Amino acid sequence: MKTVIALRHLHFEDLGTLEPLLVARGYAVRYVDATTDDLHALDMAAADLLVVLGGPIGAFDDHIYPFIRDELAVVQQWLASRRPLLGICLGAQLIARALGASVASMGVKEIGFAPLTLTQDGEGSPLAALGQTPVLHWHGDHFGIPDGATRLAGTQTCANQAFSIGRNVLALQCHLEANPRQIERWLVGHACELAQAGIDARALRSEAQALQSGLPQVARAVFTAWLNEVETGPPREGL
Repeated sequence: MKTVIALRHLHFEDLGTLEPLLVARGYAVRYVDATTDDLHALDMAAADLLVVLGGPIGAFDDHIYPFIRDELAVVQQWLASRRPLLGICLGAQLIARALGASVASMGVKEIGFAPLTLTQDGEGSPLAALGQTPVLHWHGDHFGIPDGATRLAGTQTCANQAFSIGRNVLALQCHLEANPRQIERWLVGHACELAQAGIDARALRSEAQALQSGLPQVARAVFTAWLNEVETGPPREGL
């Protein structure tokens, strides 16, 4: 059986709709709490896929949250192994940092559901399955595109929403994995941030309810296409 390690920072920011897809494809899912588990003891050789999930801190906040240094070392080690790696929000920012790109505050929060604008490369990537379906955005930082990476998507608020390196590395600023049926966990868990940003939780709830069927379907199509790429054939050049 294949194994996926999911580095998690908050309990409710999990693999979401990606988890049942991975299980159906024969993966055993192992969550690792990046904030408290001993990342030095992580058996990297025993896993086939690493997913680094989101969280409400910054990729350069290791002076406040020292565990980020250990997590960054895990990401760097995984990149060197050339095995499949998916980064979501903070996870994508950590990949960017590990590859020497900038991660900084946008000066504004991007929170809510909105579609991505794909680049020409993005149109030829697994993200093409999204079409104009709105996805969940929940961040205040953004990443630069690392040298050798391919920019795939952006929004009006955040120019860099996704990049890839070869077949094996996919970094998403948006929360494509988030299950709109579980939005209440996000609304409660990030209640203070919503209040500070002046965002009405009721509006977010309504948007999520309207996407309960369509968003999980396109998310599954994107992740299926990406997993098909990484599971068949050697990685493309790029890392």
